[in-house]
This record gives sequence, structure tokens and C-alpha cells, in this order.
Amino acid sequence: MLPTTSKGLGRTSSHVRPNSVLPQYLRKIIKWQQMDIEYTFWQMLHLCTSPKVVYQHTKYHKQTKNQWARDDPAFIVICTLLLVIATLAYCAAYDHSAGHAVFVVISVLLFHFILTGATLATCCWFLTNNYLREEAPSSHAVEQRVEWLYAFDVHCNSFFPMFVLLYVIHYFLSPLLVAHGFIPVLLSNLLFMFAASYYHYLNFLGYDVLPFLERTTFFLYPIGIVIVLSPIFILIGFNPSRHFMNIYFSRVL
Repeated sequence: MLPTTSKGLGRTSSHVRPNSVLPQYLRKIIKWQQMDIEYTFWQMLHLCTSPKVVYQHTKYHKQTKNQWARDDPAFIVICTLLLVIATLAYCAAYDHSAGHAVFVVISVLLFHFILTGATLATCCWFLTNNYLREEAPSSHAVEQRVEWLYAFDVHCNSFFPMFVLLYVIHYFLSPLLVAHGFIPVLLSNLLFMFAASYYHYLNFLGYDVLPFLERTTFFLYPIGIVIVLSPIFILIGFNPSRHFMNIYFSRVL
């Protein structure tokens, strides 16, 4: 009877644990003392310089915590704060209404980061679990699946270097990028092309590190689309900087 009881308990705990991960994760958001801020900034730096090192540490995390996703919300919290600061900087430079500035901050947080991130993470989560998983070598092998929270982690990792390029560097270059003429169009498209390509490259690295996935080069295909579209946008004179800035600051531009 003892072996039967222990197996039953093991199955119960394996089903209960995933359901308790998200509430525990959310509780840590309001307990900033438990967040590893130093390690988060280390990750952010290396995502911009040597992202493979970050995903090598993801393997270590899986070995020690038995999950691919982060159990520390510090990365999302810091990303949110940095995004708010950057958006306020744009509002200070291009907006003259405090009420409109609040609207811009909220909409950028919701649409640029949270809702877009959740949508992309859900699409990648569904795609990887249904079409990119390797077939188990035997019926006794343990089934492995991509955690939704890990898919959102991958998006956040990919988003941060794009944030540096399209929110921080773009802010200092914006007087030039939103001007009229061929040079602003060229520079703006090159900046957006590099940012979008790097985002998809990091997205690829995030799923390529998972040993139970195959054909992960699929996540590199959007880079080809970006590279093809950029010269077309340049030829027709489309300026992505002016386009996106006009969404929020049309009266100024």
C-alpha cells in the first residue's frame, strides 16, 4: 500500500503546483523586498549585449526551480517603471496637457506592453505546444509543455532591447527622425528594422533553448519579412517615427 499511496500523492502535487504558481508570482509583485533587482539589471544588460548568456541561466533555473518561467516578477516591474518614465519624457517634450499625458502613459502600458505581450505570448504558447513539440520517444516519457508564463517571459526579454532602441535612443533622436525629408525616413526605418529584427531573434533564442521543441527557426521568419518591407517603406517615403508619434502627439507634429 505504501508505494500506491506515494504515487498518488506525487500525482496530486504535480497537478496542484502549476495552479499555485501564478498567484504566488502575483503576490511577490507587492513585496519588492523579495525581488532580485541586481540580477534583473544583469539580465537586462546582457539581453542587449550577449542574450545567449541569459538563456544559459534559464537552463540553470529549470534545474534548480523545476520550471522554465521566472518566479520573480522584478523584470516585469522594472520594465513597467522604465516604460512609464520614458513615456513621461515624451509627454514632457511633445505634450502640453497633464490629462492627455496620463492617457498616453496608460495606453502605452496597456497596449504596447501588457495586452500586446499577452497576445503574442499566448500565440507563441499555443503554437509551440501544438505544433513545435517533439514527439515523445516512448509512452512512458514525461510530457513537457511550454508554460504560458515562460512565453510571456520570452516576450519581456525580447521587448527590453526594443524598448531601449525605440523608446530611449529614439527619444534623443526624435527631433531628427520626425523631420521631413529622405534622411529622417531612412534613419527611422533602419532603427525600426533593427529593433524588430532583434526582437524576433531574441524570441527565437527563448524557444530554441527548450530541448523538447523542434523547428524553432520558424521564429526567425518574421525577420525576413521586416528586411523586405523596410526598403519598400523607404521608397514610398513612409516614416514610422512620424506615424507612431502622430498617434499620440498629432497636435505637436
